[in-house]
Amino acid sequence: MKITLTTKLFAGFVLLLALFAVIVLFYYQLAGQVLRNAQRVEESQKVSNRAANLLRNIIDMETGFRGYLLIGNEQTLEPYYDGERQLIGRFAELRGLVMDSPDQVKLVDQAQRLFQQWSGYSHLMVAEKREVRRRNLHQSGLEGLAHRSLTEGLTGKQVMDNIRERLAAFEQREALTRKQLRQQLDSSIARAEWLSAGLAVAALVLGLLWAVYIVRLFSKRLRNMLDLARRMADGDYNSQIVDTAQDEVSELTAALNVMARTVGANINQLENRNQELDQFAYVVSHDLKAPLRGIESASRWIEEDMGKDQLPPHIQEFLGLMRQRVHRMEKLITGILDLARIGRTAQADETVFVRTLLREIIDTLNPPPGFKVELPFFLPTLTTNAVQLQQVFTNLISNALKYHDHPESGTVHISCDDAGEFYLFSVADDGPGIAPEYHDRIFVIFQTLTERDTFESTGVGLAIVKKIVERQGGRIGVKSAEGQGAKFIFTWPKHPPKVKNAVATVAAAPNSTVLTPIR
Repeated sequence: MKITLTTKLFAGFVLLLALFAVIVLFYYQLAGQVLRNAQRVEESQKVSNRAANLLRNIIDMETGFRGYLLIGNEQTLEPYYDGERQLIGRFAELRGLVMDSPDQVKLVDQAQRLFQQWSGYSHLMVAEKREVRRRNLHQSGLEGLAHRSLTEGLTGKQVMDNIRERLAAFEQREALTRKQLRQQLDSSIARAEWLSAGLAVAALVLGLLWAVYIVRLFSKRLRNMLDLARRMADGDYNSQIVDTAQDEVSELTAALNVMARTVGANINQLENRNQELDQFAYVVSHDLKAPLRGIESASRWIEEDMGKDQLPPHIQEFLGLMRQRVHRMEKLITGILDLARIGRTAQADETVFVRTLLREIIDTLNPPPGFKVELPFFLPTLTTNAVQLQQVFTNLISNALKYHDHPESGTVHISCDDAGEFYLFSVADDGPGIAPEYHDRIFVIFQTLTERDTFESTGVGLAIVKKIVERQGGRIGVKSAEGQGAKFIFTWPKHPPKVKNAVATVAAAPNSTVLTPIR
């Protein structure tokens, strides 16, 4: 039993997810270790801050006490009493922070006992000083104090020095502990970085190896399918792919083989039918035009047999109208055939000088002497279907000429702008214009805006223009209002479309496409 492609892909994703889960687990544990070490460093810093604050309070008390002994001003005792109030819980708080370190607890206890000794000494001296000054307001220094020998013997200073010594030793021990904790923190961070990087590299390597395996599994088979698709695009529908892997891609390959055979059969059938339709259209057009030519010939025979001068005027008018309708019918048949052949007749792309093309069209249309066709400074040179581009410009310029209300002084202005992958052409005239409600109607086959007896028009020309432009991938529209002229705007690709319609390979019909405008 072969392992399917879906199972292989699923196994690869599961393996990568498992490795990702391992990475997350390791990273979580390392991150927890780093966080714990960081918290220990922070706690050690907190202990040092508490010890520094405690020593500062003791120094403030000593300063206030000495000041009072010297000058006897009660205000100098404010720092003494403030420090005493703050120190009530400071020793207990500091002891609670270092409960896990017996040596630190011992130093805190020693400092507290020494402070209690100094506190008893300072209270005794303050009380004696206050009592002496109550009896003698002019007392100064240690004069009259019963225990002045304690102060003169530097007893208080010695106790205070011992307190500083204990707290300094406490701070040194705490700084050493904090240094060790910082080293542990740096070590845990480095370990986390190395392990994370190693696991990430391992995941990347494993993922790349699996990707290479999957790519090698797919690449050749996908190239075969791509080659088949390209051959189908080029018109070769007989190629087949052999795939014996018996997995999902094999099913896709089999489906492509079936599609190639089906498309080939459909294209062959379509080509045969198109050839039949072209032959039928040729025969029908020939058969339809034959009686029309007979009608025209009959009308001329009547004039010749009866004598043109002998015919009543209304009979001459009827015969002329008959021939006019016959010519219109012939043009209508030709226009319908041209419209049906667009995109189905094989025509090669060629280099087109648009300025030269437009000058040839203008010369062919032969406008009246006063009618001007203005060309812009820039007109491109492009590789395209010259016949179809000529037919578009011919119809638009001839329309502007034919429907102009004063052709003896009319003007048509042609412009060209760059629009990315397209050129934006416009053909603008200063004729009677077109009302906005008819802008869509004019591109529909058999639709005209004037009476057919006023202007000879089949209503096919703009329908052909629209179909040609859209088959090239462009768009066409009109901007106009009554009495303000009309401006037809269309886009044309700078380069020929890469994908050719398969139907365009059908052989050309016996009747070639007519380049003159169809009305």
